[in-house]
Amino acid sequence: MSIVHEQTKEEIEPVDLRFSEAELDREVDRLVEFVGREVEAAGTEGALVALSGGIDSTTTAHLAVEALGADAVHGVLLPKEVNTETNMSDAEEVAQDLGISYDIFEIDSIVEEILATYGSSDGSGGDGEEQWEGRYVGNTSARVRMTLNYLVANHGNKLVVGTGNRAELATGYVTKFGDGGVDCNPLGNLYKQQVRQVGAHLGVGKDLVQKTPTGGMIDYGTDEEEFGVEYDTLDAVLALHVDGGVPAGATARITDITEEDVERIVEMHEESDHKRTPPTSPEPHF
Repeated sequence: MSIVHEQTKEEIEPVDLRFSEAELDREVDRLVEFVGREVEAAGTEGALVALSGGIDSTTTAHLAVEALGADAVHGVLLPKEVNTETNMSDAEEVAQDLGISYDIFEIDSIVEEILATYGSSDGSGGDGEEQWEGRYVGNTSARVRMTLNYLVANHGNKLVVGTGNRAELATGYVTKFGDGGVDCNPLGNLYKQQVRQVGAHLGVGKDLVQKTPTGGMIDYGTDEEEFGVEYDTLDAVLALHVDGGVPAGATARITDITEEDVERIVEMHEESDHKRTPPTSPEPHF
């Protein structure tokens, strides 16, 4: 029997995807240079970062300040009623600690107006109130946030810098033309473990580095509840099986989950491919 199978779940260490110290220094320098290069290439005067109070947006804001200076970075906080006061206070504290300017726009009334416009006179969807539950509300909220991000960015001649990490993008945990609607995405090739490591290296506080991520679009629990596995496990499945070609069975043994869980993550990856590619057009016929 495999040694991994003889261990209890508590004894199994997560797959360590963190950079070495030398790699981490180089990676941070590379990400900082990337942000600066993207802003310069676009001919803009700085960067806009949507701040949620989580590790991804906080790390992105730190990278932008490292690259451009605080005066050239602007934050936007876009709370909904489901966002906890802690998240929004964390986001505002990040902006204040970094010394960047920021705006706060509550979006519930905008989202409700859009849903009511498409729905019946009582504001429900054509098939009843349940039509607006879950992803309908969440996706609309994300697209409202994107619209406001670009409104503010265009007004200030800023580049919209995204905050999505590799795990989210690889599983489609992003709204098309919502939080996926950005000009560049510096964390897009970093697993969650690596984002936490980069954030800590840049001076993000331990509480935010270890904070449990939530989507903040609708009233549900955590990101990990949505995925069905912890982020460390999700990172490992992506790194080993999806990106690395390790067989599903071996990946399941290494991560101490079932092959069905591995295949479910693969399915999420495959079904969300359209979110990672530009809209398609037919080949020219001439």
